[in-house]
Amino acid sequence: MRGGGRHLDEDDVRVRARGGSRPRTRKRPKHEDAAAGMVTAVDRGRYRCLVDGQEVTAMKARELGRGSIVVGDRVALVGDLTGGPGTLARIVRVEGRDSVLRRTADDTDPVERVIVANADQLMVVCSLADPDPQPRLIDRCLVAAYDAGLDPLLCLTKADLAHAGGLLEGYASLGLRHVVTDHEGDLSDLDGLLADRTSVLVGSSGVGKSTLVNRLVPEAERAVGHVNPVTGRGRHTSTSAVALPYRGGWIIDTPGVRSFGLAHIDPGDVVTGFPDLAEAVAECPPGCPHTADAQGCALDAWAAEGRLSEARVASLRRLLASRTGEEGA
Repeated sequence: MRGGGRHLDEDDVRVRARGGSRPRTRKRPKHEDAAAGMVTAVDRGRYRCLVDGQEVTAMKARELGRGSIVVGDRVALVGDLTGGPGTLARIVRVEGRDSVLRRTADDTDPVERVIVANADQLMVVCSLADPDPQPRLIDRCLVAAYDAGLDPLLCLTKADLAHAGGLLEGYASLGLRHVVTDHEGDLSDLDGLLADRTSVLVGSSGVGKSTLVNRLVPEAERAVGHVNPVTGRGRHTSTSAVALPYRGGWIIDTPGVRSFGLAHIDPGDVVTGFPDLAEAVAECPPGCPHTADAQGCALDAWAAEGRLSEARVASLRRLLASRTGEEGA
């Protein structure tokens, strides 16, 4: 080669960096010596990771592109891993995910939002009063849990203000695992359900989710808000998800939600999220949309005979209708 220059192989990009003499290359370092870590919090492009028991702040390496990194992700890091003030490591690889919990802004929004990765349990936190229970949100979270392959767990808070019996009756046919708590009561039952699991907590603002987290993990010091006496809604206090180590596993607290869209879930999978209706659905005619005006839908006959919950049928139909914008849910 003229002038003794280096021959560029097929993996090299045959252009030179602007203002420089070294050719750009498509070859990327494998970072085989990168340290393994877990993302425990995300804040404005900075990632807090736990590496060998040490908290490290990191940024995403440029070669990872625009892909999202979320709490719960298992990652590989290089750079300064001391965790000292002002230090910054780089996340150079995101390992495969065992599970992904997603939601959309509403049921017609095509954009999926990944909430957490690698959880194995979804704990739906719902208050029995102040604010009032939200069975529709519970149903949505159950559908999302089944779709993501997470074990659902229902946690009912503020039992000192109202009884849980009426709400739990609606889920009796599901055999749904549940725990009922009050402001200062014993949490040993909940402790046993959370130990050695990676649990993501989801619920509306004001239901007592952050209060519960602070009781379980006092050092968490999650901000606690109050319910608006006019609207009956809670104020958002937690602004980002955070993973907290807990008894051999993790508790992942998430910001309060006002909606939990399921646009990313196929209508057939929405129906699967109501396993207590499965026997009736099996008797529906082929292609049955399971809507209120569907001809021959077995859900109507079963509900009329008292063989299943009319409220659960109504909830399913609201979810299916909301996907087309026909009805809010």
